Amino acid sequence: MTVTRTNSDTATDTNTNTGTDDTQRLPQSFYDVPGWFFNTDVVLFDWFLARQEREKQDGDLLEMGAYMGKSAIFMSGHLRSGETFTVCDLFDSEAPDGRNDAEVRGSYSTLTRRSFEANYLSFRQQLPRVIQAPTSVVPGMVEDDSCRFVHVDASHLYEHVRGDIAAARGALRGDGVVVLDDFRSEHTPGVACATWEAVVGEGLRPICVSPNKFYGTWGDPAPMQQELLAELRERGDFWTSPQDVAGHSLVIVNGPKAKPPRLPASRHAPQETEGTKEAATVQAAAPRQAPEPARTLQRPRRSALRRLAVDLLPPIVTRAVVRGLRVLRRARSKA
Repeated sequence: MTVTRTNSDTATDTNTNTGTDDTQRLPQSFYDVPGWFFNTDVVLFDWFLARQEREKQDGDLLEMGAYMGKSAIFMSGHLRSGETFTVCDLFDSEAPDGRNDAEVRGSYSTLTRRSFEANYLSFRQQLPRVIQAPTSVVPGMVEDDSCRFVHVDASHLYEHVRGDIAAARGALRGDGVVVLDDFRSEHTPGVACATWEAVVGEGLRPICVSPNKFYGTWGDPAPMQQELLAELRERGDFWTSPQDVAGHSLVIVNGPKAKPPRLPASRHAPQETEGTKEAATVQAAAPRQAPEPARTLQRPRRSALRRLAVDLLPPIVTRAVVRGLRVLRRARSKA
C-alpha cells in the first residue's frame, strides 16, 4: 500500500518484502547487527515490554528512527497477535530540513532501507509497517491512543525532538512507555533540552534513565518504578540510584555486564553439523587431566666472591666487580 500526502511530506507505507544487496553480509547473530543498543537497554526494553504483557496492556509498537534495525528486531519479539509495529525513518531519502539532511549524511552515511530490511528479515518472518519519511508524518499515519511502547531515536535537532515527543504523546495510551535515545550524550544537547523541557512543562514523568536512554510515561510511573527497582536490586547485576529531579522521582540504572534476556536468533547462524556435535560430545566426555604443577624458576646462586662484594663494597664498585667477573667467565667459556 502506498500513501501519498498532499503537503510537503511524501510517505511510503509498506510491509512488502524487498530483496537484499548482494554485497551486504547478513548477520549471523544479534550482535552482528550494527547499532548503539547496549546491554543495559536490552534488559530494560525486555522488562518494560514483558511487564506490559503480564499486565495485559495491549497496544501497538512504534519506533521513530531505526538505523540498521537492531532495536526494532528486539522490540518485534514482543509483538502480539492483532498488534502493529510501525517503523518510521528517512533511510536513504533526503531530509526536508537542510540541517537534518547534513546530520544524516554525516552520522549515518551507511543507512539504507535495503540494509534495514535485510537485517530485520534475518530474524523475523515479515517486515514491520515501514514508513520511509520524516518523523513529522507520524501524527497523520499512526492513530492517537494506539500504542503501548514508543522508541524515539531519530533527529537530534531540538525542534525535531520536540515534535517527536509530541508525536509519541499522541500515539501512546494512558500508561504507555516512551523511550528517548541520546538524551544526555555530549553531541546531542537538543535532545537533552527537549527531554527535560517535556518533564518540567509538558507532563512527561520519568521512570528511569540509563547511560543512553530516558524512560518515561504520561501516566503513573510509580508502579513501574517500584517494581523495576525491586527487580534490578534482586538481580544483583545492576547498579541503581534513586533520585529526585525537579519534583520527580527517577532511578538511574546501569548494568553493562548484566545477563541479557533471550536474544533473537538469526536464520543465518552457522549450522551445527553431526561431526561437530560428535566432536563436542567426545570432548565433553573425555576425562580431564590434572594440570602439571607450575615450575618455579630459581635464580642462580651467587658465587662467594660476588656475595662478599655485594655485602661490603659500594654499589658503583660492586657493579664494576660483577662486570669484571662476567667478562672473565665468558673468556673461560671460549677457551
